[in-house]
Amino acid sequence: MAGPPVIIWEHEVERLLRYKELIPRLEEALGKFSRRDSAELIQPARTTVALQKHSGFMGLMPTYMENDGVLCAKIVCFYKRRDGSTLPSTQATVVLLDPECGNVMAVMDGEVITGMRTAAVSAISAKLLMRSEAEVLAILGTGRQALSHYNIFTDMFSFKEVRVWSRSREGVERFGRSVSGPVTACVSVEEAVRGADVIVTVTTSTEPVLFGQWVKPGAHVAAVGACRPDWRELDDVLMKEAVVYVDSREGAMTESGDVILSGVQVFAELGDVINGTKPAHREKTTVFKSLGMGVQDAVSANLVFDKWKTKASQP
Repeated sequence: MAGPPVIIWEHEVERLLRYKELIPRLEEALGKFSRRDSAELIQPARTTVALQKHSGFMGLMPTYMENDGVLCAKIVCFYKRRDGSTLPSTQATVVLLDPECGNVMAVMDGEVITGMRTAAVSAISAKLLMRSEAEVLAILGTGRQALSHYNIFTDMFSFKEVRVWSRSREGVERFGRSVSGPVTACVSVEEAVRGADVIVTVTTSTEPVLFGQWVKPGAHVAAVGACRPDWRELDDVLMKEAVVYVDSREGAMTESGDVILSGVQVFAELGDVINGTKPAHREKTTVFKSLGMGVQDAVSANLVFDKWKTKASQP
């Protein structure tokens, strides 16, 4: 008989999960997903339940990786909060199961996993698509995702300037105190993105905040917010001028208002570029629309669990 599931709390996930180990595993998983080998990886589209009373949604993200022996599901609730709300915009829990028996092996906090795997995939998109001479990074938003993106982007790349914008001055000030390096506080989105080489949008906006007329030709945009078919962060001009990459075509055509409402054609998945079946158009303006995938959570959670087991076995 299997014992009770392990509970791994947020602080422990944060201690065990490291980008240097996570990024190569995510790159491998993205490549596997885009090869569409159903015998190796099964990931249905995210199922969502509307929480109308609370202006939110609950999503269920299951994944089975047969060759790796990983069975995982993430339950995530995400909300459209009013400005100034102290309630979190997302809450997530990840469950790892034994694929042979079906018993739950581990339940772990999903917030750190979501933040880190999302930022890591955005950084992978930048590694593949941004110009090598990129010097200016702009981040729109100052929440948890903004912080995780700042951490990985400034660790992986050498930007001369990092600009930050938030709807509130307090948000920018709080963000500036929480990071280890200097940031340039901007009072408008236009000020933040004019001339920027890489732009990360991690807002809770449901209407476009980033407009193509402000974006430098050849810039790379990693768009992380707007995860519903009627929500947007980017305007039509930007979407239609850019080469659009996604994590999952099916996810983008089901959930991304930026893709659906602009009517653009998705050029490729990141996994296609990793596999060498589609080119990386570094010389052009590029958009990576991130929606997040269950396989990203599965790889991250399995890494955490493996490291937890190693630690627990030590005397």
